[in-house]
Amino acid sequence: MKILEFEAKTLLEAQGLSIPRGEAVTTPEAARAAVESLACPVVVKAQIPAGGRMKAGGIRFAAAPEEAAQTARDLLAQPIRGFPVERVLVEERLDIAAEVFVAVTYDAAARRPALLASAEGGIDIESSGQIVRRPFSPPLPDYVGREVAAELGFHGAALPTLASLITTTARCFARWDALLLELNPVVLDASGNWWAADVHLELDDDALFRQRDLLARLPASAEVAERASAFERRAAEIDSADHRGVAGRLVAFDGDLGLLIGGGGASLTILDAVLDAGLKPANYCEIGGNPSVWKIKELTKLILSQPQVKRLAVIMNVVSNTRVDLMARGVIKGILELGRDPREVIAVFRIPGSWEREGQAILKHYGVRFFGRETALDQVIEAIRL
Repeated sequence: MKILEFEAKTLLEAQGLSIPRGEAVTTPEAARAAVESLACPVVVKAQIPAGGRMKAGGIRFAAAPEEAAQTARDLLAQPIRGFPVERVLVEERLDIAAEVFVAVTYDAAARRPALLASAEGGIDIESSGQIVRRPFSPPLPDYVGREVAAELGFHGAALPTLASLITTTARCFARWDALLLELNPVVLDASGNWWAADVHLELDDDALFRQRDLLARLPASAEVAERASAFERRAAEIDSADHRGVAGRLVAFDGDLGLLIGGGGASLTILDAVLDAGLKPANYCEIGGNPSVWKIKELTKLILSQPQVKRLAVIMNVVSNTRVDLMARGVIKGILELGRDPREVIAVFRIPGSWEREGQAILKHYGVRFFGRETALDQVIEAIRL
């Protein structure tokens, strides 16, 4: 569950971290009033459950009340990264002397949290290679926070306060069952104070039953998450309505290429290949275990129901537990029930395995090209681009 920035900041402020003065508003008029109250230049931020807002134009600056009102009007009138903007956060623009990056995430390989920090904040800092990384077992000891602050190059009065912020961030991550708690940037102002200028918080859905008290303090985020997950809930309904096979987790993205892909490691490999090729997936989906034609049909229709989806890629590794002909029948049936042409919708179909010739015959009847085991996954992905 992704937490909206203004609510994540409220949680951190309660833990003693400094956050900029500001107000989350839903109208341009309220944005104007917020700037008049703050009496300073401001940042106007779209409140959506996603990162990458700066690149997408969802974070802007304003120096006067009317400018902030117009900025809010613009943001509230358009989706950002596929999400409607219902609130903007209007907050004071900080006087920046220095900024750093601090985050805690879960290291699946090490099976424990990892503290990440950098002496630079900003966009794409995670891929810069200038990251201090410290896996740890909760709670994070105080000395680690001091060591990391020193490694980032800070000393004097700035060091212990940054160390305290780092330690608090790590402890909140563990206490809240988070998957990610990122402060980017953390700003040092001219007076020597550290501020959490921007926050990304994501909680583990599987642990939400332990966080009822915390969720009660996040009504806006919970309401957005409930609406955003309608797509995933429908997939779960389809999966549970038929015991044959698995539909797995279906996660919506904002791309235009629908994916119906093999489960487990193969699905992750395929998704990575799609991203590496510069394609934009509309979803992640795991399917396998010989699902019924009905289940495949309904999943196909659900994926294609996303208005931005233009084409569908059906890809699996060589399978022995899933009949190719059933997959072909279900996908074709779903597309036909939507009144669309399988030749135009199916970008690639690559499922070698059981009942392969029968599946190939079905696809051939509808003019859909079939890729067999002789075609590597990267070649199949390349075919989507052609």
